[in-house]
Amino acid sequence: MSGTSGRVADSVGNFVDRVAPASLRPYLRLSRFDRPIGAWLLLIPCWWSAALAAVHAGAVLPNIWHLALFFAGAFVMRGAGCTWNDIVDRDIDPLVERTRSRPIASGQVSLKQALAYAIAQSLLGFLVLIQFNAFTVWVGIASLAIVALYPFMKRVTYWPQIFLGLAFSWGALMGWAGAFGRLDPAAFLLYAGSIAWVIGYDTIYAHQDREDDALIGVKSTALLFQERTKPMLVLFFGLAVALIGAAGFVAGGGFVFALGLAAFAAHLAWQVSALDTRDPINCLRLFRSNRDAGLILFAAIVADAAIRALA
Repeated sequence: MSGTSGRVADSVGNFVDRVAPASLRPYLRLSRFDRPIGAWLLLIPCWWSAALAAVHAGAVLPNIWHLALFFAGAFVMRGAGCTWNDIVDRDIDPLVERTRSRPIASGQVSLKQALAYAIAQSLLGFLVLIQFNAFTVWVGIASLAIVALYPFMKRVTYWPQIFLGLAFSWGALMGWAGAFGRLDPAAFLLYAGSIAWVIGYDTIYAHQDREDDALIGVKSTALLFQERTKPMLVLFFGLAVALIGAAGFVAGGGFVFALGLAAFAAHLAWQVSALDTRDPINCLRLFRSNRDAGLILFAAIVADAAIRALA
């Protein structure tokens, strides 16, 4: 199978397809480097947390070294997590239109190769993790149980998005732990808010596979909510805004943080208004837009820290 014919269904025009050597493309696709949105969504709670720690500490900026480590770690561990997910789903992915072209499902990468690749990525992630203080290292290690369990959850519950939220929001604890060597109420509030955000945006994402999932018996909040999706998104996105807002104000955030939170809320409201659950392209576009929503809030937290520190 050629590198071009192995392209994943919902990935078009990325650097993997354009410039990566053909022999590496299946592995880069296994890590989702052809679709980096997942890594961004894993990274953003880390950056929120590091920026909120700067607000609380009265620092002008978040720790730049930590931001760089989180960037590297998010992309590496997203790759490891996706590889593990595809190993677990190797019998399900061929049955779903969007996922049947994934490297393991389509035979581009063997199970043994995928396992070795997952281990290699995990080791790289561990090298990133040990750059932090010992408390943060143990907090990071604690996330592995949730990451390992997540791919199995759609087989047993209509709420796998909760488990994705637990895993993808872990960075909300890591940034704070990296700054202070402890966890405080602001970090836990941020974590809870991020979980609600993840449940919302991944429900949008899951609507792409709703019909295939129903046929093969895979569960999701998209199937659970169905025509009630928009009201449920209002609930979870509203919780996200309220909890993240509480985290910010407990940490000492001020007017600029509030403005950023309002912009974040407006973006989420636009997603609910624009959503058409019958249109997979619409669902994918709105799901991807959450990177912008998250970065808007991150920029506001950074600005709030700088303005308050320099005032």
